[in-house]
This record gives sequence, C-alpha cells and structure tokens, in this order.
Amino acid sequence: MADSSQLQKRGSSRSTWARARKARPQLLLSRRPRRRLRILRWCGRRRLRRRLLQAQAAGADWRAGTCLVSRAGAAPRPKTAAPSPAPSPAPSAASDEEPAPSVPAPLPIPPLRPAGPGRALLLLPRDQGFTFSGVCRVTCLYGQVQVLGFTIGQGQPARDVFSTYTHSRLAINSAHYSMPEKSKKEMKREARALLRAHLNRDDRCWLMKNFSPLCSIVMLERLKTSTVNFITSHPGLSCVFLQESPTFQINTEYFALRSVGIRREKRKAGLRLTESVLAALEELVNVSCEEVDGCPVILVCGSQDVGKSTFNRYLINQLLNSLPCVDYLECDLGQTEFTPPGCISLLNITEPVLGPPFTHQRTPQKMVYFGKSACKNSHENYIEIIKYVFSAYKREAPLIINTMGWVTDQGLSLLVDLIRLLAPSHVVQFSSARCKPMPGLTPDYVDGVDGLYTRSKSKRRSRGFFLAEFAENLEFGDEDKESPVVFPGHKLMCVQSDFVFRKTPRNRESHNRVLRDLAVLGYLGQLQKPVPRPLHPLHSLTPYQVPFSAVALRVIHSDVAPTHVLYAVNASWVALCKILDDVRGYAEGPILLAQTPVCDCLGFGICRGLDMEKRLYHILTPLPPEELRHVNCLLVGAISIPQCVLKSQPGPEGTIPYITTDYNLRIPGASGEIGARETEETGREKAHPKTRFYRKSN
Repeated sequence: MADSSQLQKRGSSRSTWARARKARPQLLLSRRPRRRLRILRWCGRRRLRRRLLQAQAAGADWRAGTCLVSRAGAAPRPKTAAPSPAPSPAPSAASDEEPAPSVPAPLPIPPLRPAGPGRALLLLPRDQGFTFSGVCRVTCLYGQVQVLGFTIGQGQPARDVFSTYTHSRLAINSAHYSMPEKSKKEMKREARALLRAHLNRDDRCWLMKNFSPLCSIVMLERLKTSTVNFITSHPGLSCVFLQESPTFQINTEYFALRSVGIRREKRKAGLRLTESVLAALEELVNVSCEEVDGCPVILVCGSQDVGKSTFNRYLINQLLNSLPCVDYLECDLGQTEFTPPGCISLLNITEPVLGPPFTHQRTPQKMVYFGKSACKNSHENYIEIIKYVFSAYKREAPLIINTMGWVTDQGLSLLVDLIRLLAPSHVVQFSSARCKPMPGLTPDYVDGVDGLYTRSKSKRRSRGFFLAEFAENLEFGDEDKESPVVFPGHKLMCVQSDFVFRKTPRNRESHNRVLRDLAVLGYLGQLQKPVPRPLHPLHSLTPYQVPFSAVALRVIHSDVAPTHVLYAVNASWVALCKILDDVRGYAEGPILLAQTPVCDCLGFGICRGLDMEKRLYHILTPLPPEELRHVNCLLVGAISIPQCVLKSQPGPEGTIPYITTDYNLRIPGASGEIGARETEETGREKAHPKTRFYRKSN
C-alpha cells in the first residue's frame, strides 16, 4: 500500500517532467549535449519554466506536444512590421458555441537583416525601440529615430553611438514625424527612391515587404576608432563595450549583430526616465528655445549616483535638436564629462553626446587643472577657480552647470555659495529613495542660510540679492562693469530619480576610480593614429623635448622637497598650462613655483623621462605643436596614470619600467600618492600596498 502511494506521487512529478522533456528538444539551438532534467538545479528549472511560458504565450501548447516552442524554432511569421490579425467571423446571437480563441500577436521585435559585411538593416515600426550594447555607426535612411534624446533624421550625417556596460544601455527609438496625407503606395515609392542610393535590390525588396506607415529604416555599421581600440587593448577592459555570453538563439539576427559589433539587450537594461525627469526636460527645452528672458543658466545638483550626468547628456542632446550650440560648465572634479578628472572647464558643445565620458573627450573653451578628484581642504581654491572659468561665459547660449555629489555638511554650504555666485535661472535638484534627503534649495532657503564663505542676505526690493565680495573679483565685460551685480532668484525643479542602481557604498570608490581611469585612457587614445593603422604602445611613440629652463614646475596638494621634485614628476600625469609670468632667463632650471597659480590648462601629457645631462623633459601629449608653444608651466597633481598602462607595457629584456616592489617610503613626498594626505581630518597616513610605482631618474 505504501509502495502504491509512492508510485502515485512519482508518477505525477514524472508526468510533469515528461511534458517538459517533450518540449526540450525544440529549445536546443546549439550543438551542446543535452543535460538530464533530473540534475537541473533551481535556477535551471526556473529558466526552463520561463521558456515554456514564452512558448505558450507565442501560441504553442507544450502540454499537447506541439513543436512550436521558441521564436527561433517557430514557424516563419509574416514579414510585415505590424501584421494585422486575421478577421474572425462574429458569432451569431442564436449560436451557443463559444468564439474561437484569437491567435496572439507576435512579440514586437523590430526586424533586422544583414546588409553586407559589417552592416545591418534595422526596421523600426512606430513606437518601438532597439536596445543594444557595443559600438556602431547609426545612419537613418528613412524616417526619424532618437538616441539619448538626439533626433537623427533622413539626410543627416551618420552618428557614432557608444553603448557600454559601465552605464545604462542606449536604445534606438523610432521618433514621431509628421507626414503629409499620402497613400501607403506613395510612401513606399518615396522610401524606395531614398533607399536606391544606399542598398541593393534584395535589401530594398525586403524592406518594402516589411514596410509600414510612419516606420523608420536605420543602417547599422561597424565602427572602429583609435580611442576604442586603445581602451580595449588593455587587459581587463576588453569587456567595457561588448561582453560575450552564451546565447540560445543562433539565428540570422545574431550573426548580423555580431558582424556589426553590437548585441541586443533587454529593454530593462536600457535608460529609463521618470515622469518628473521628462517634465523637467520639456520645460527646460521650451525655456531655452523661447529666448524671452535671455539664455537660461541651469544648475543640476544632487547626491552621488542619482543620474545628474545622464540628465545633462539628455538635456544637451535635446537642446541641440533646436539650437546650434550649448555651453557646459563642469564643476564636478571626480566624474568630469568632457575632460580628464580633476578639471574645472567651460565648453561650447555643438555635437551630440552619444556615449559615456571616455568616448567624447573634447577641447574646452577654458579649463583650469585643480589636481584632485575632490575639493576637501581646498574649498577656497575651488571657488576661485570656478570664478575664473565662469568669467569666460559670454551668455550667448544656454549654460548647463554640473556640480559635485557632495551635498552634506560643508558640501551643502559650498553648493549654496555656488548658487549665489553663478546665479542660475533654474536649479534642478535630484532626489532618490536610496539617498539621504537634502533640503529644498528654494530661493528663500538659499537667501536665508549661511554658505561656507558667504552669509545670508535679506532680499532687496528688486527681488534679488547682492554679493559684494564676489562682485569685486568677477571679471565681466566692459559694458557690465558699471552696473551693479544683482542676482535674481531661481526656479527650483525637483526631480525624482528611479533606476537600477549597481553601485553600493562598498564598491562606489572602486567603480569611480575605474571611470576616472577610463577618462584618462580616452584622452590618451588621441595619441594613436586613425584607423585602420595599427596601435602602438605609448613607450614607442616619440615624445616632445622640453628644456628645464622653458617651463616652470609645481607639485600641487603635496609638500615635496625641492631635491626630490624630479622624482615626483617622472612617469607622472602632468597638466600643460600657461601662466602670465615670463619664466625665461634661467640658465639651467628646473624652475620651481612657490605657489599654485590659477592659470589656463591647454592639455595633458605624460612625463616619460628626464634627460639630466641635456636637462630636458620628455613629454608625451596629443596637444598639437601650435598649442605647445604657449605652454610654460607644468602642474603635477593627484591624478595618476592608470595602472593598466604601466603594467601592460613591454620593457627591455622582459622588465616593466616604473614598477618595483623595492620602494623607499622615507623619502620626503613618497609617503603616499600625491595629494592623498589629509592630516587635518585623518591624522594618520593611509596603508600602502605592497607593489608600488616608482619614478625613474634616468
């Protein structure tokens, strides 16, 4: 009796797995050997159950032994982009029979077709998108598509798009465009005429069979740039743009995307904007395009990792859809957008931003090298540099100001000083459920609270506030010097951020360090020659020779003995600056500055070596020679060369230059990374790793 009950229990479970075993062969799309279902773990069973549910949603009854299980193994679907369901006869009123169940519509997947080596065609029906990872060149052949807020229409030049694993994946979405009242036949004829110059006959026929009104046709091409090749050539960074993972759908679409160099991603991995973000973007774009009250000044603030940089990129692209240029003031030292870290810069943006910061390093209009990724213990110098850079803003285009994520304690007081100094017309304040809430930066709050260097002021009759201490140091044009500096109140826009958060308090610092290293690598990628020329290691490139007597030298944020300054400079990341003082006239050098100047930074480079006999610096930099003529100062800060650059370089006889375990920590200035000591707050030196980088003097 007990045996019969056990057999009954086993029979029910075995019948369930028998049904799953019948559906299993259709799920196998590779030549890998099948595993027995009895040894599947919980995650494997859950994955199998999800596939069976997908098969059932696609119209297959796996319980009845139907062979239609997955999209790849299914019967060929109609090739139309938006197929209309077959009309079913309406049941009569006298009939008692139930109506036949309607066939479920196929999943809204945009058709994709290979169009030659390294090319693929993407047909996007209305209100559909394609989320991907990788690097490609996007050309809109017909209609309009939108990538990160920037609209790409037919007839416009191709755009380079970078969808990386360090940020949210990008998506190509079909955009709404107005069409005159034409029939579908006339629209097809117009599309066929536009595609004749780009595609062959077979591709055009395939597109016309799948054509639908208000659709968009996109050409995806393989993209190779020297910057991407340089970044991926380092160990551990090859997976930044594209990651290889096992897939169960080896079909025509897979090979087409693989030839382009991209991969389809799930929609939830892409960028998702909340309603408050979309409302703020729409209002800011309308205000910037109206030009009634002049060019708006938009300050974006909030805690760390709440989406400020993503919002800025989206806003820049939205504004470039209607305006020729947008100004951008970078006040975040750690996660800069267009320059290597540790800089405060002002840029005039004319091209869309379609990737993370390390893919679009650009030359600023005005830039100052601060030298650290944070402004702790150097608040006054930070404010002075922002005032110096902000003085170059000509108020001819909307200005977007990016701020730091330090909004607690002294960081909040410093943010109040920035609002008073820069006088924004709109303040976009981000908040998230994962971050500690901060007070609303309304005009009343900013006017009634003390900043780090300013005191609260009562409002005047003109509904503004006047800062005498800042007005004396600001450099305005001649037409503005006579009038008093009155900063009107701003409009506060509160934005709630909600997205997948991959950083934690434990890995935030390491994650940010990787992003800073990628920004430096993106800048160094400009040293490589354009594709298709091969990559060259940095030590094989010819550096510039700079005499000791031609430039002044300063190590900032650290006290280094004059006898050991050259040790600190060798194999370091240096800022190439221009000061007003004339440093010529010294016979030998090196010329050491007693104080850190607030001066223009023209670019960056690596001090590859020192020639003590000829007294020369060997500087490796992508800065052109016409700009190097104005460089007369070298600044060395706490921003270091990425370790992957030093560890992956081949040296003579198998050695790696600048790397050793024999490091003397007793040398003045060698007790840690430059700028890392904060004796006022910590009171102790940080622990040092066993392997260290040293500076060679030969």
